Amino acid sequence: MSDAIDTPAVPSPPPLPPLPHSPDWQALPRRAAAIAAVAGAITGTVLIGGGLGTAWVLLDLPLRWLGVAGMLVLGAAIGAAIGYRRQRRTFWRLDAQGLGVRRDLMWQQETRVPISRVQHLDLRRGPIERGARLATLVVHTAGSRFSAVSLSGLDGEDAERLRDTLAHQLDRDDDAL
Repeated sequence: MSDAIDTPAVPSPPPLPPLPHSPDWQALPRRAAAIAAVAGAITGTVLIGGGLGTAWVLLDLPLRWLGVAGMLVLGAAIGAAIGYRRQRRTFWRLDAQGLGVRRDLMWQQETRVPISRVQHLDLRRGPIERGARLATLVVHTAGSRFSAVSLSGLDGEDAERLRDTLAHQLDRDDDAL
C-alpha cells in the first residue's frame, strides 16, 4: 500500500480565446476615423475657428461676418483632418509579451504594456461608439493612479477579445502564484 494521498484532479483552465494578434500592427476601423473626424471638426470649429473669427472681428477686417463664418469653416476642416488622420495613424498589437499601441501623427509614440504590469481592464462604450460597434479598451497598469493606457476606436469584437485574452492571462499568472 502506498502512503500517497489521492488528490482530486484540478480542472484545466478554459482555452484562451483566439488571439487577435500577428507580427504586424493592426489598424483601427475606418468608421472610428469618421467619428474622430466629426469630433475634431467640432473642436476645430470652437478652438481654431473661434480664435480666428474673434481675431477677424477685433482686427476689424473687411466682410466681418462672412470672414468669421469662413474662419469657423476653416477651423472645422482643420480639426476634422487632424482627427481623421490621428485615428488612421493609431495601431495596436497583442503578442506574448503584452499590448503595444503606436500613435503617429507629427510625433511618434509607442506604448508597450507588459502583461505582468496589467492590473485590471475596462471596456467602455458611449452611445456613439455603441451605434458604430466600437469600444474603448482601458488597460490599468501597476504604478500610480494615473497609470492607464486607453485605446479608443477599437472594433467592438476586437476590444472584447483583447480584454478577455489579457484577463485570461492575468488569471493564469495569478494561479501560478
